[in-house]
Amino acid sequence: MRARRRTTKWLWRWRHNPLRRREDVLEAWLVLAVWAIVTVGGTLAGVITAHAADGVFARQRAERIPVAAVLVSDTTQPGAKSHYRALAKVRWTPPDGATRTGNTLVETGLKAGTHIVAYTDRQGELSTRPPTRSAADLEAAVLGAAAGIGTTGLVLGAGGLARLRLDRRRTRLWGSEWAMVGPKWGHKTG
Repeated sequence: MRARRRTTKWLWRWRHNPLRRREDVLEAWLVLAVWAIVTVGGTLAGVITAHAADGVFARQRAERIPVAAVLVSDTTQPGAKSHYRALAKVRWTPPDGATRTGNTLVETGLKAGTHIVAYTDRQGELSTRPPTRSAADLEAAVLGAAAGIGTTGLVLGAGGLARLRLDRRRTRLWGSEWAMVGPKWGHKTG
């Protein structure tokens, strides 16, 4: 008997009630659908986004090749600290054997002639350094969490707007019903 009361109380919006309106049942199903979509959809969006980002980062690590390069110009900048990066001209030799020059980001404070490691794509053109495995994992996790939170916010917002419309409709119906029933209850004061 006691378990039945708890179940009935938990499912109060679906149980038979003479005062229950169609909007009440719609709201109950809406709340259930919103939470199901938030739970499943938010998690799914996060996992799919994290997996896709991890695939992109893995492809970047596989396609970008480290090559030995030599700085053609200095990267010293007045007042710059050594952990900053600056655009500098470098020379490198890709696998095809032709010497090339181009601009890439390198640490500041280096002199011309310094040997560095640059990254190229499969065609031998300069590219940015690919993310490390740990940096890629962290970024994929952050992107996945952002996608999950974004999906959750979108679904909760849409559910809130739908509930607001149901509340307005319910209030409008109560007003029209009160206008019919109110005069039958006697005279108005005032």
